[in-house]
Amino acid sequence: MAPAKFLVTGSTGGLGAAVLATLYESVENKEEIVATSSRQQSATQLLEKYPGIQFRVVNYDDKQSLEVAFGDVERLFFVSTPVVDPTKRIKQHANVIRAAKNAGVGHVYYSSLAFGGYGDRSQAIVQSAHLVTETQLKNSHLSYTSIREGIYADAFPVFASWYPDTTTIYIPSDGPIAYASRTELGEASAKLMLRDPSTLSSLSPSIESDNIALLTGPRAYTFVELAEALSRATGKQIKVERVPRDKYPEVAAEQDAKEGHGKKSAKFFELWSSLLDAVEQGDAATVDPLMGELLGRKPRDGLEYIEELVKEAAPKGGYTWHQNYDIGQE
Repeated sequence: MAPAKFLVTGSTGGLGAAVLATLYESVENKEEIVATSSRQQSATQLLEKYPGIQFRVVNYDDKQSLEVAFGDVERLFFVSTPVVDPTKRIKQHANVIRAAKNAGVGHVYYSSLAFGGYGDRSQAIVQSAHLVTETQLKNSHLSYTSIREGIYADAFPVFASWYPDTTTIYIPSDGPIAYASRTELGEASAKLMLRDPSTLSSLSPSIESDNIALLTGPRAYTFVELAEALSRATGKQIKVERVPRDKYPEVAAEQDAKEGHGKKSAKFFELWSSLLDAVEQGDAATVDPLMGELLGRKPRDGLEYIEELVKEAAPKGGYTWHQNYDIGQE
């Protein structure tokens, strides 16, 4: 394998694909870029789309192949696994970190999540494995940056339990979320990778003190404001109804069975309640200017972007989010 300056895991996924696309546009010598997938079959698709790059198979469960894939890599973009189960996620992430260390990777860029802002005490279930992974990176003594990616505006349906036919959003609590475009998050992450790692601390106090780069949308919005935007986008009145915390999992599961074809269980929504509790406490409200500085422009307003997504999808049956998975599913 030829030496590589940049390796992107999850290159066929949404965030990884956006990182790869920006690197491809920015790097003159395309051979310095390595796209990856857990499936060898993805090679044809990626190599046709991005002529001149390298391709390697990366499977987070295969420790030996990880070390081979990370060989001669200077900068690694490490996309967190899509598994919701924290135990499995932590194990897979540990495999990646160990392989990066053993392979001698120069700098690791980890796609964490922005719940809790700069802190390390978020109650959101989806943040727990990220916090453990950040600790693992710190203890590994690898050179790294944890990129706390803002909450995807694209994924608003899973946060609001919203489906194309939804007219009522049921929540146990409300709070602000600084939604961001997933494509812009990928672009900003790539532009962070393009900078000399030794200079990153000058960009933000959180990078200098904790190796954390926080990327967020420019403004935070509540679920009530989200419902107003969805009403404008769909042309029908969408309301928010507060339900008791102990009743929420049952109510949300019933709604999912009716509108989402029963893909999620009450157990999922019980765990998801911790995320909504964290939102109420302001864990998703932090806004940081770093993303705009990396993009060289103001990031898209999250609510305006959501309206656009919903309007564009209306003629095709309505907007859905592909990762409406239950606990334990990928």
